[in-house]
Amino acid sequence: MRQVQPLTITNARLVTSAGVVVGALRCNDGVIDAVGVDIAPHDGDVVVDARGKLLAPGLVDLGVFAVDKPAFHFGGITRAALMPDQSPPLDLPSRVGFIAKSGKPDLWVHPLAAATRGIEGRELAELALMQDAGAKAVATGRRWIADSGVMLRLLQYAAMLGLVVVTHAEDGGLVGEAAATAGEIATRLGLPAAPAEAEALAIARDIALAELAGARLHIRQVTTARGFDLVREAKARGLPVTCGITPAHFMLSDLATADFRTFTRLSPPLRAEADRQAALAAIAEGTVDVIASGHDPRGPEDKRLPFADAAPGMAGAETLLAMVLGLVRDGVIDTPRAFALLATNPAQLLGVPAGALAQGLEADLALIDPDAPWIIDRRKMEATADNTPFDRQGAQGRVLGLWKGGVRLGAGA
Repeated sequence: MRQVQPLTITNARLVTSAGVVVGALRCNDGVIDAVGVDIAPHDGDVVVDARGKLLAPGLVDLGVFAVDKPAFHFGGITRAALMPDQSPPLDLPSRVGFIAKSGKPDLWVHPLAAATRGIEGRELAELALMQDAGAKAVATGRRWIADSGVMLRLLQYAAMLGLVVVTHAEDGGLVGEAAATAGEIATRLGLPAAPAEAEALAIARDIALAELAGARLHIRQVTTARGFDLVREAKARGLPVTCGITPAHFMLSDLATADFRTFTRLSPPLRAEADRQAALAAIAEGTVDVIASGHDPRGPEDKRLPFADAAPGMAGAETLLAMVLGLVRDGVIDTPRAFALLATNPAQLLGVPAGALAQGLEADLALIDPDAPWIIDRRKMEATADNTPFDRQGAQGRVLGLWKGGVRLGAGA
């Protein structure tokens, strides 16, 4: 899908790294040609009047578990980095190459190569060949690599290739089959639980090995106060360590599991309120680099089970933007920071020319009404499954128009 006619979007509130400015953006041949306050359409341009709404980069969702185009388009997502936990797993160049082409023409899908064969944590996969086939990073999948020797070799190999390693931070030996975080709530509910320290132990080891290997490390989800402390300390020492979080972990605490509703069965599990507050502080101060949806649609066969037996995961693509705009309204972050978390930073981690309104970058654009109210209703979701923990919650922020490479797509409104 190629842009055949130049596009100029006028009268927009442009989200830039320097702030939100009123102006226009022009794109031609799939890339941003000009952006700023003095941009005027050329003869023959398609002209869209933004009517004072936000024009932002399309969201780059780092670490989804399913390609779900209608849900992504509803949520303003133009690029999705797919985790290797597929059937079959993304541990061969042929599989990576197929996935890299699977979203065309209306979605960029960036496969994350499996770190180990079968995602079993034992034998390294062919990372260089998978990089050649289109892998933008390497990931350990849903599980932590327990063998420190394997993890060190992975980090060394990835460093040579210039690939960031995306890791899941929970010590599997401590977590086992736990469904909750150890504490008062899990005890009252009688749920199998693991200590929150399982996250800190995993993060501490992975940071130590990444420093030894000189590798870039991205911890996909950090959810505990101690985990944020470790990332904060690593950054203070100048290490190339970044981290992410999903909205559920800064919006909800383990109190949300009190009615055994399996839509709150997540991985990592929901944490104590003190950890949730630590997450908000980490987002506000810049310790958190990425907010991702963790999109993992699960049908009734996976969720209509006793809480401990249900599969973890939530359908998060459609609510990602609204939840982060909520942080802006609450004064936790400003609008440019919101889109750095949602687009600029994940695009930089993946090494793709997108994620910002800047000349020469791909024209992946989202026109947004940040104040548009709506009710999250799982019965009306675009996703392939309705497992959202935010069902019936009020939200603000809707996508009015979405463009990929300057070509307009279907959007959420």
